[in-house]
Amino acid sequence: MNVAVTGSTGLMGHALVCHLREAGYRVVRLVQRRPTAHDEVLWYPELDAEGLAGVQAVVHLVGERVYGRWTEHHKESIRESRVEGTRALATALANLEDGPRTLLCASAVGFYGDRGEEVLTEASRAGVGFLASVHREAEEAAEIADRAGLRVVHLRIGIVQSAEGGALAYLLPRFRRGLGIRAGAGRQYVSWVSLPDLVRAIDHVLVTPSLAGPVNVVAPHPVTNREYADSLARSLGRPRFLALTRGLTRRMFGTDVADQIVLASTRAVPERLLDTGFTFHHPRLELAFRELLSTYDLR
Repeated sequence: MNVAVTGSTGLMGHALVCHLREAGYRVVRLVQRRPTAHDEVLWYPELDAEGLAGVQAVVHLVGERVYGRWTEHHKESIRESRVEGTRALATALANLEDGPRTLLCASAVGFYGDRGEEVLTEASRAGVGFLASVHREAEEAAEIADRAGLRVVHLRIGIVQSAEGGALAYLLPRFRRGLGIRAGAGRQYVSWVSLPDLVRAIDHVLVTPSLAGPVNVVAPHPVTNREYADSLARSLGRPRFLALTRGLTRRMFGTDVADQIVLASTRAVPERLLDTGFTFHHPRLELAFRELLSTYDLR
């Protein structure tokens, strides 16, 4: 299969491109600047249709980072990149006469919002709040391609675990120094997925035509924030004494990010992946940490 990928320089995109090429795919990297390499094709602000000749599927991973304090400018950038970027790509693909027939778009479990202990499958409703509304609107924007007959998949991705970037890379040096913390009471659920399982799941979705619509890309065993912190501390051989109150968490991250990400409880499960035969290499967090941190320098 020939596949085009947006966001190929990010943590997920780089890992996906490497995985697909090792698996024998031809990969085109879609970029938002003048192409400088033979495998690059412009997609925004205007899609180079000729560069997609022979491409069967597009994986759309571009999106402004949601971490960091949500100023009005940052919130607008998040919405613009995730909603308007998706709309532009879906519209361009819908208007191609002989273009890709499959579109996979990165969404996130933030779609569900703060839901306590409720077990969330792909059939669960959207949550409330800024982040949930952005993910809902981005998924709606992608439906332009669905109405044009493309197979559209919304990849509702959990917190990606990798020592090379993202949340885990941010936490590692702090936990290594014995400064591991839980946030609030620690009872909120964390839906996570290892980076190797994420790219394997995307590959699985690409070659499984029956999968369309939302797909939860999360490990089958979500954990609480307390369990996450304690597991990471054990994996590093360090203590975990500290806890941030809700008030301190809000002061540290900002109220919006604290309430909609750090303190929010999202207990999502990968029902559709499991139903279509996908097997996780890292179904449980301690196993993921053991393998992901096997080459991590603890000094």
